[in-house]
Amino acid sequence: MFIEERHQEILNIIKINGRISIGDIQEKFDVSVESARRDLRMLEEKGLLKRTYGGAIQVSQVNTLPPRHRDMKDMDVYNNYDAIAKKAASMIKENDVVYITSGSLGFIMLKHLPKNFKYILVVNSATLADELKYWDNVTVYITGGKMRMHGTTSLVDSFAVAFVKNMHFDICFITGAGIDAEFGFSNGTDETACFQRTVIQNSRQKILMLPNQKIGVKAFIKVCDADCFDTLITDWDAVEDELMKIEEKGVNVIVVDEQ
Repeated sequence: MFIEERHQEILNIIKINGRISIGDIQEKFDVSVESARRDLRMLEEKGLLKRTYGGAIQVSQVNTLPPRHRDMKDMDVYNNYDAIAKKAASMIKENDVVYITSGSLGFIMLKHLPKNFKYILVVNSATLADELKYWDNVTVYITGGKMRMHGTTSLVDSFAVAFVKNMHFDICFITGAGIDAEFGFSNGTDETACFQRTVIQNSRQKILMLPNQKIGVKAFIKVCDADCFDTLITDWDAVEDELMKIEEKGVNVIVVDEQ
């Protein structure tokens, strides 16, 4: 098989499965680890895939947005997302004022949030607030504004921005579409970017939570530089060289272990 044919087969597998591992390439094409890594590096240089620690994934569109009809209370939870959410929740301390993202990682954090001491939670999701209504150890604030009519029921318009401008947080947990060491942290809409920018500016400790698929990714709207965050929490499949570049910006990178 010519190398061009092998490359096309690799891309076909990624198109169908969303990802491919180094082991998959070795087994299917009977090549060495070095050859498999070289194939992925060449395809990444052409912008046809995104390498991860153990293989490669599809390149997402710049303006990719989450599906509108998604049940946040009953969604599939991947191991890497759960491990990231668990690590993030462990960073909350008694009496903290905490902002939690309305993204999927915010919902996954719910099952890991501390229940043995008191703290304040600020959320910008009607669904998140509803899940917290019977918790005895937290005081919950929800931002005002126009609710987005999709699964996250988030509020990120000018009313929500004005709301959080009058608050200060001990710690915020942010997620989005991607981070690139040079371009920074980015997301899909200008409303979300403006809202997150305000939360980040008003937070003492800034935590970014992103799975491996979003490391080295540039989305539509830049929110802030990478070094605006104190900590990035990601998982075991994240591309090491990109994480090193982010660390060089002064960001503490935490890579959670596979569970």
